[in-house]
Amino acid sequence: MDALISLAPPIAAVVLALLTRRVNISLFLSILLGAWIVAGNPISAVGQTFDWFAEVMTDEWNARFLVLVSLLGAGAAFMHTTGGSQALARWLSGKVSSSKGSLLLTWLLGVVIFFNDYVNSVIVGNASRDLTARHNVSREKLAWTIDATSAPMATLGPVSDWIGYQVSLIAGAFAVLSLTGEQPYWAFLQSIPWNFYALLCLASVPMILLMGDFGPMKRAERRAQETGELVAPGDNPLSSVEEDLGEVPEDRGRVWNFLIPLVVLIGVACWALWYTGGGNEGKPLMEAIADTDVSVSLSWAAFAMVVVGIVMALLQRQSLEACENTLLAGFKTMLPALVIMVLAWSIGTVTGALETGDHVIAATESWLSPTLLPILIFAIAMVISFSTGSSWGAMAILTPIGVPLAYNIGDMTLVSMAIGAIFSGSIFGDHCSPISDTTVMASIFSGSDHVAHVKTQIPYALVPASVSALLYLGTIVIASPYILLAVGLVLQAVIIKLLASRRT
Repeated sequence: MDALISLAPPIAAVVLALLTRRVNISLFLSILLGAWIVAGNPISAVGQTFDWFAEVMTDEWNARFLVLVSLLGAGAAFMHTTGGSQALARWLSGKVSSSKGSLLLTWLLGVVIFFNDYVNSVIVGNASRDLTARHNVSREKLAWTIDATSAPMATLGPVSDWIGYQVSLIAGAFAVLSLTGEQPYWAFLQSIPWNFYALLCLASVPMILLMGDFGPMKRAERRAQETGELVAPGDNPLSSVEEDLGEVPEDRGRVWNFLIPLVVLIGVACWALWYTGGGNEGKPLMEAIADTDVSVSLSWAAFAMVVVGIVMALLQRQSLEACENTLLAGFKTMLPALVIMVLAWSIGTVTGALETGDHVIAATESWLSPTLLPILIFAIAMVISFSTGSSWGAMAILTPIGVPLAYNIGDMTLVSMAIGAIFSGSIFGDHCSPISDTTVMASIFSGSDHVAHVKTQIPYALVPASVSALLYLGTIVIASPYILLAVGLVLQAVIIKLLASRRT
């Protein structure tokens, strides 16, 4: 019963958002419901709700993230007003001749930009938005393509702030077990083949692009291809750079107006992630990444991107007034997203106050056994991450519990399975929860209505999630993750082909 009560607010947020298509109102009502549960009466619940708002907005990391998102919006605005985004789209149009090709290129860009999911969304969204529009790709499908690569790649790429965070969690669990002979980074590498959802989700993008759409995404693509309406009538994109900033003269700008700010963003981000983690003090790279301050590092990078954008605008003889207007308009495009993020963080505070993660674990721990451990950990991680909108939160809750449990009832192979299952289930929520910051970022930089993005994406996310669940069950009889992955890829392809062949 406690588990059900603690899940009520996040479930209410998701259901209301999908039914009403009003994300802000749905989130606010679900927070109010959580406050009512905590405070015990509706009057005190109002005060508790606004206390939570104040708490999340004054949190140091959250405040920096709000600044970061605003700066990224301004940087994207300068890419637009200097003509960089349009020049890139014109150049790529000569290389890509179809909507399928434009989305495959978007996916490849997402795979290459692996070191941070936020930067991935910004870069890939700005690089592909105009290009896919030229081929009448719906904003929903662009948002899914971005979202399906950003978090999975961040958790799998060779070096990223995600990996540093995950290795630090593994190190903490190993310290509790006194496993001084085991290297946390090596344990992470061994867990990658068991991270079924992230691997299958990445593979699902080219599979669906090549085999065909299904469900609500198929209807969205038919609308865009037949009518040219990239956004459905009545939908409201979280951000529209074109509408907020207006059209730019066709001959303004070159590809360099996009590439130079992009290189600065990536370069400063990589340096800052290393520097703020103590890399300049002689720390090894992975230790520096594990100790880095992500919000500070990416804020520096975004600020550098904005400065370069201003300089390039001035070199085009744009006035200081025009630059200031672009800066403010860039901030404005991010405002709806910032409101959603504050509300989503508050939902996270609600689930913390109701101890949602602890209740979910307590309700299932009596079922745990070596054979069922991977599938149960995966399912629990999915529930927690989807309910809270935070993959890092789900990882932080489950890693200190799952790793020692796997070690005590099994061996290091079971530990690798458990780590992979934790990260796999956590990525699911980060990928498709409507209150996940990564999902919000994908909506922003694709120019999609947020609820439309979530509704069209969830069926696509459920395919690799379902196959992953079957593979974790398959560990009962098959010990090799590579054989299981091969089976999973074939099974996923068959499911997608069957779904795509259905009439909708």
